[in-house]
Amino acid sequence: MKNEVLRIIRDENPTTDAHREWLVTNGLGGFASATVSGEIARRYHGFLIAALPAPLGRVVLLNDLDCEIERADGSVVSLREVGRFTGFELSMGLPRWHWEIDDLTLERSVLMPARHNLVHITFRLIGAEHGVRLRLRPFISFRQLEASVDRPLADTYRLIVQGRYYEVYQGPDLPTLRMIIAGCDGSTFTTDGGLRNEHLYRTEAERGYEARGYVWSPGYFTAELQPDCAVTLIAGTEDWYTMSSLTPEKARRFEIERRTRLVAMAEPEIRSGLGGELVLAADSFIITPVGRIADIARAHAEGNEVRTVIAGYHWFTDWGRDTMISLEGLMLATGRIEEARWVLRTFADYVRDGLIPNMFPEGDTEGLYHTADATLWFFHAVARYLAQCPDMARLEKLVPILHEIVHHHIEGCKFGIRADPQDGLLTQGAEGYQLTWMDAKVGDWVVTPRRGKAVEINALWYNALCLLADWLRAAGHPEADDIAARAERVRRSFNRRFWYDKGGYLYDIVDGENGDDPSFRPNQIIAVSLDHPVLDEERWHRVVDLVRERLVTPVGLRSLAPGEPDYKPRYFGDLRARDAAYHQGTVWAWLIGPFIDAWIRTHPDDKAGARGFLSGFEAHLGEAAIGSISEIFDAEPPFTPRGCVAQAWSVAEVLRCLLKTAR
Repeated sequence: MKNEVLRIIRDENPTTDAHREWLVTNGLGGFASATVSGEIARRYHGFLIAALPAPLGRVVLLNDLDCEIERADGSVVSLREVGRFTGFELSMGLPRWHWEIDDLTLERSVLMPARHNLVHITFRLIGAEHGVRLRLRPFISFRQLEASVDRPLADTYRLIVQGRYYEVYQGPDLPTLRMIIAGCDGSTFTTDGGLRNEHLYRTEAERGYEARGYVWSPGYFTAELQPDCAVTLIAGTEDWYTMSSLTPEKARRFEIERRTRLVAMAEPEIRSGLGGELVLAADSFIITPVGRIADIARAHAEGNEVRTVIAGYHWFTDWGRDTMISLEGLMLATGRIEEARWVLRTFADYVRDGLIPNMFPEGDTEGLYHTADATLWFFHAVARYLAQCPDMARLEKLVPILHEIVHHHIEGCKFGIRADPQDGLLTQGAEGYQLTWMDAKVGDWVVTPRRGKAVEINALWYNALCLLADWLRAAGHPEADDIAARAERVRRSFNRRFWYDKGGYLYDIVDGENGDDPSFRPNQIIAVSLDHPVLDEERWHRVVDLVRERLVTPVGLRSLAPGEPDYKPRYFGDLRARDAAYHQGTVWAWLIGPFIDAWIRTHPDDKAGARGFLSGFEAHLGEAAIGSISEIFDAEPPFTPRGCVAQAWSVAEVLRCLLKTAR
């Protein structure tokens, strides 16, 4: 496995392709990313996006790195303009590029040492007999990740030089970018007055955002690149001691060893092929939230660590719902049990008034709690953790918290989340809030109004009640039977209220703002897929078969069936157009997980058929973020990937189902 090249991509005309991207992460939420062809096309692209404490959050520092070659005749040519791109590959999830220029083959690789805001950009000659002189020009723009490309943190930069150490500085409350050249002796730096270039971010223009911004360069490094000696630009916000200690050779060796261990820790059935690639992809989402210093200090004082899950790259932070859905695939299937325990502990500490956070905004230390389903997925995640690791000590600490959560839901939480005393079903909704995963708004227009009793919320509510009753009963708690009776009432009410007899499937919403909603959506599959399915067994096959017929695609499930009045086959255009299509047909990869659970429940002898529903994802690993799985796709062929190029629950659910169908 150590030397296996997991994914190779070549393109005859790569400069025109802005739809395939590479991504390297640092375990803190920071990353490096651009198009495979080298274009910086998004506001989120760059060679160093550092994850920093609040209030900054993630900051784009090193936007780009231009490489020029000094020829023997003294002429200088740009690698991008003159070099012929011949290949891109991922080896153990790490990217490498090759260009041919004159009679030389030049390789570039990018690596970010784990848990450090550092990037190593390394150049080496392949099969050459003579050296070449490189010019490396960094382009810089200190800008918060979500800020418009024309809104840097400050307008002026200072370059500070101490021997071979170079620092770019903007102010006392802003990070310092440090740079050093490692490799062959004799590197120099030439200042040329500071070059200020206007850059067009092509993908931002397509998405309807400000697309032009300035980047600044203080000058360029010059270094002799020899056949037996690589040249590396090291850039970061770490102190000079750390940057100097992590030499490129050591950093690469440590990272390859770390990734090799990750694959070896995973369950045997997913250590190679598509599974092996996704084990490495999963690692990019599991982070230490560096901005939440109080959490880290408290955890360290207790002898623990803090872990959470970045929901997707490039723009998501950690979301409670996504974390709980992803926990089994990202951590339990990959053998990262201790980190799963830390995640559950982290979110248990954040329970407020019966809810876990929906999300932590960029650069903030406090969570937002406007969600009706994340807390119910928390029960599901705890159950999956206990199934893998019978940790009775952890359960003993969690049960009082889970018990309190259920009582809050019975009595009423914020945002109208409460159990209806008439039928026991869970209702939710508050003006201006999007409380379920499928809520979407365009301005004041609610695209998918879901205030009321949502089908998946009540499937999760029943599952949570059943799980809690079991845990209370095991602990000899006197309220176990009462919770079990409440669950049974929910089950009866659910089957009476949610069955849409005319269509032979489940309503998406009952008692909604517009009455009962018969739109054919994938949320109903969760009534069959969970550990405790709320739907009566005699109706399982009907729902599963219809969902397969109307919603299943090679890369996940449509969010609305074709033929429905609001169905939209493509997700594209500006923000308003995209939001209008987000849940109106657009395919979501993560939903393949609940569908396969339901398929195996109704077809227990058809593991091969279940695995067939995952076949489209292998080809997808050569699209969007190479080696990962996108958030969403168009609803019709060719199922173009959209949204985040790498999404945690997409990777997690495919990985989990690869393991489940292998067994």
